[in-house]
Amino acid sequence: MDWTIYGALIAGFLAVSGATALLVVRVLHGRRMLKRFRRHLAKELQRLADLGEHTVEKVETATDTADLDESLGRLRVTLARFAVLQAALDEATDAVTRVTAVYPHK
Repeated sequence: MDWTIYGALIAGFLAVSGATALLVVRVLHGRRMLKRFRRHLAKELQRLADLGEHTVEKVETATDTADLDESLGRLRVTLARFAVLQAALDEATDAVTRVTAVYPHK
């Protein structure tokens, strides 16, 4: 046999060995990435679930209108008092205007 055939067989063997080694390295790297992805996916899904629960709590708080209704009732009472005071002020202003209309000016 010729040395070129042996050289070609050795080169072929080294190429196949190198390709196999590269394949093994890539497969191991892929497995690590897949494990990392699954771990982060679980964490993110848990975080998403927690945010969903937090949102539900906020919606329940936002739709609870008991405090708002109570404040609105107090506001209506205050506005009614203000209307009475404004009417009294208008009545007093009208009375003063009638008096000052006949009062002589300097």
